[in-house]
Amino acid sequence: MQDSERIDAFLDALWLEQGASENTLAAYRRDLRAWAACLAEHGESLLAPGNTRIAAWLETRRGAGYQLRSNARLISSLRRFYRWALGEGLLDGDPLAEVRLPPVRPNLPDTLDEEEVERLLEAPDTNTPLGLRDRTMLEVLYAGGLRVSELVGLSVTSINPRQGVVRVLGKGDKERLVPLGEEALVWLERYLRGGRGALMTDITRPPLFPGRHDGFMTRQTFWHRIKAHARTAGIDKPLSPHTLRHAFATHLLNHGANLRVVQLLLGHSDLSTTQIYTHVAQARLETLHADHHPRG
Repeated sequence: MQDSERIDAFLDALWLEQGASENTLAAYRRDLRAWAACLAEHGESLLAPGNTRIAAWLETRRGAGYQLRSNARLISSLRRFYRWALGEGLLDGDPLAEVRLPPVRPNLPDTLDEEEVERLLEAPDTNTPLGLRDRTMLEVLYAGGLRVSELVGLSVTSINPRQGVVRVLGKGDKERLVPLGEEALVWLERYLRGGRGALMTDITRPPLFPGRHDGFMTRQTFWHRIKAHARTAGIDKPLSPHTLRHAFATHLLNHGANLRVVQLLLGHSDLSTTQIYTHVAQARLETLHADHHPRG
């Protein structure tokens, strides 16, 4: 069996046994083909690489400008292939058993500190219906840690002011109840009383935060609104549509919240997805220490 056929067999196993996505399979295929091409240049094969080949290849990649994160992902792909090959009885030992890479610090999401969040929340002109809508959306987004897609998809019936919660339809059509703080509930009440009706020709339509023609606002429209208000607030940090969601999680952890509670509030199915925010909180603590400790 040729190396290309072994790669195809491995990818078939990933798809059949684990339901790997097309994007995942494409990434594995790209990594394995690059490794196989490197080996072929030296008369070696996937199942019989030279003892120093991977170290030499990684060094070549580093010299070509590949970052540590890229090499770490590559090694992860190769490790998975060789685990499969061992399970299939194609190998007696793992060729990468001795390969080690320095730990890669995860990409930290862009976020805002608490003072910047306050400035962003106060940026909309709440004397206008549009400004009142935007302020309420920002308050709900920050209070509940919602995804932007979840926020713009809220209907009037999603809100239960008496219980202080919002019913959110998240990824995979999974519902969750998210508590809203007192401040967000105050703005919701004010908006429903004096803002929403002024923005709609038919208030019986379901959108809580209407866009054009009484329909649901698009994510792109709200993203443009966030950027405009950030400029008003004098915030020049790089922002993303999920900036307030990131701030929500980070600030909760900074104030002592349990990681699993944050996981439930964010609607993450896997705790490892939430753990990125522990790194954000830790990075913030390190910065504070460096800035304010006499020996920092």
